[in-house]
Amino acid sequence: DLWWKNAVIYCLDVQTFADSDGDGVGDFNGLTERVDYLAGLGVTCVWLMPFYCTADLDDGYDISDHYAIDPRLGTFGDFTEFMTVATDRGLRVIADLVVNHTSDQHRWFQQARQSRDSEFRDFYVWQDSVPDSGPTGVVFPGKQEAVWTYDTSAGQYYLHRFYRHQPDLNVAEERVRDEIRKMIGFWMAQGLSGFRVDAVPFFLETAGIDQAMELAPHDYLRDLRAFVDRRRGDAALLGEVNLPAEQQREFFGDEDGDELNMLFDFLGMQATYLALARGLATPVADSLRNRPDVPDESAFASFLRNHDELTLDKLTDRERQEVFDAFGPDPDMQIYGRGLRRRLPPMFGGHPHRIRMSFSLMFSMPGAPSLFYGEEIGMGENLNIEGRLAVRTPMQWDAGPVAGFTSAPADALTRPVPEGDYSPDRVNVASQRMDETSLLNWFERLIRLRKELPEVGWGACQVLDVDDEILALRFDWEGRRLVTVHNFSGHKATARFAIEDASRLDDLFGTAKPAAVRKQTARVELPAYGYRWLRLVS
Repeated sequence: DLWWKNAVIYCLDVQTFADSDGDGVGDFNGLTERVDYLAGLGVTCVWLMPFYCTADLDDGYDISDHYAIDPRLGTFGDFTEFMTVATDRGLRVIADLVVNHTSDQHRWFQQARQSRDSEFRDFYVWQDSVPDSGPTGVVFPGKQEAVWTYDTSAGQYYLHRFYRHQPDLNVAEERVRDEIRKMIGFWMAQGLSGFRVDAVPFFLETAGIDQAMELAPHDYLRDLRAFVDRRRGDAALLGEVNLPAEQQREFFGDEDGDELNMLFDFLGMQATYLALARGLATPVADSLRNRPDVPDESAFASFLRNHDELTLDKLTDRERQEVFDAFGPDPDMQIYGRGLRRRLPPMFGGHPHRIRMSFSLMFSMPGAPSLFYGEEIGMGENLNIEGRLAVRTPMQWDAGPVAGFTSAPADALTRPVPEGDYSPDRVNVASQRMDETSLLNWFERLIRLRKELPEVGWGACQVLDVDDEILALRFDWEGRRLVTVHNFSGHKATARFAIEDASRLDDLFGTAKPAAVRKQTARVELPAYGYRWLRLVS
């Protein structure tokens, strides 16, 4: 019942996945028609980016009504039909829980700004002047200048850690916390299996709030988790927590794990790109060794790309520049001075072995793998689109100017598709389905393999001592023993490591001969950017 320990998560935006009515915008009916594709791919959990009513100034993250469907995406009946079909195909569905802020068009804020006596005034954070001790540091450098904005109707400044059109909710206000519980309860009643919780550290932040909070921030997170467990015992909270390792551990809760069920492994992702840039596995090995121990029922979620910028903010300036030089040397490929707005295949120049090694690595990291839509076919970005939206282009189902995404003309697309080497004519689902050597068919085998190896999600993981260009991991769980080996270099390499409890290592993902074990030492040959998944046999 702890399904998240061994899940394969697939993130998509309804707006950019499939259009059923020919208006150029994806919708729930289009998504429902593609549920069998997701089930066939083998993913177990679909993560929906925001689909609620929105002012649409931040791609849906500026929510104006948490209980209503964005009319561009369909009706509530369309959503229910999607949930019914997804459940029938064995897929769990989670959705973004965006409760750090609302849109300034939300009725709460519109009423709050009209009068200090408004019942919604305390739903937001107000000050007569910018406080000296309040929160500092903008989230989007170059896009926002401050975290406080003066509202002439309210006659006060309001706090917004993100854009000025996204006022922060006041988590110290009990009625706000009640409303958040209601939102969670409402959507779980519609069948959701949990939530990806947006911007968790900002959500729990109380700096700048004069009102005393009766609960400590982590006590409130613990309270939310208890509410989720009461309403649906098998639901999960997956948190966006991009913090140093010692602070990450706090968000799992006590030793039994009574706060977030899962955290995205931002540190492991950033270490992976540094390792790929250097051709050395040591940054990933160090990241795994420094990972905090997590409660038995909790897990990390591994990823190589999500819907936001590919942030590198936890690397040093020098390390970040190494990654920029390798994968985004053009300033237009970079964003906010801390990340990249690119997808992985173009960063690797389309190198097939390097791409597959990287995703094999991600799937072999301890925890649950999380894919961003289109990664399974090697989609690229469109740098002609501003900011983070460069990687949020329509899903490429077929060749042609509209990628099989819609029946509308190309100029009606919600966003333009990539051009050149990553255009729909060169990268699409239809053609890869017909090619048994395609990335899509490779992904189906990888996902099937990962689901058959619960020790990766459940077992104890050990980083084995090998040469710096190789990462070798051993997993042990209930008598099952697995070793994964990945070569980060562009040349042949040999992994040698101690094995005392096996006579050979059988290949699980390929056609290579078993690796021999002699004198309690295994010897595994790897081609450039090679990888092997090996079962220990006594």
